[in-house]
Amino acid sequence: MHGVTVAELVPILQTAIGPALLISGVGLLLLTMTNRLGRVVDRARLLVDQMEDTPSELRSRKLAQLPILWQRARQIRSAIAFALVSALLAAVLVVVLFLSALLGIEDSRLISLLFVLCMGTLIASLVMFLREINQSLNALKVEMEEGRHKAL
Repeated sequence: MHGVTVAELVPILQTAIGPALLISGVGLLLLTMTNRLGRVVDRARLLVDQMEDTPSELRSRKLAQLPILWQRARQIRSAIAFALVSALLAAVLVVVLFLSALLGIEDSRLISLLFVLCMGTLIASLVMFLREINQSLNALKVEMEEGRHKAL
């Protein structure tokens, strides 16, 4: 390994900034997802705790919500897993970019593969997150329709 000047390091660091910023953005996305997961888990626990005190005619409605909450939690878990893999791949990409430039190794295929996998897992995460959001809105619509019918 040869000595590298600061002037030579600056372009290397500039190249690695993009994936590093991606890690920060994915971190904020993960914060949002874990908050949603916490709310789903809290709601499920509340419903289970309320079962004993719920009259039998209302118990079936509460029980019907549990599978929906379970499905939502699984979708959020998948979204979180894909986002974590994306952040890990971005971190590996930063290291590979830095070492490739520092050591003078030219392997654009590895860098391209890491980038495509990073973006692919981020896309998968966002798709799972969108599915969970849509499912929560569908569940809300059903609850609102039930409430409207009872009011009539």
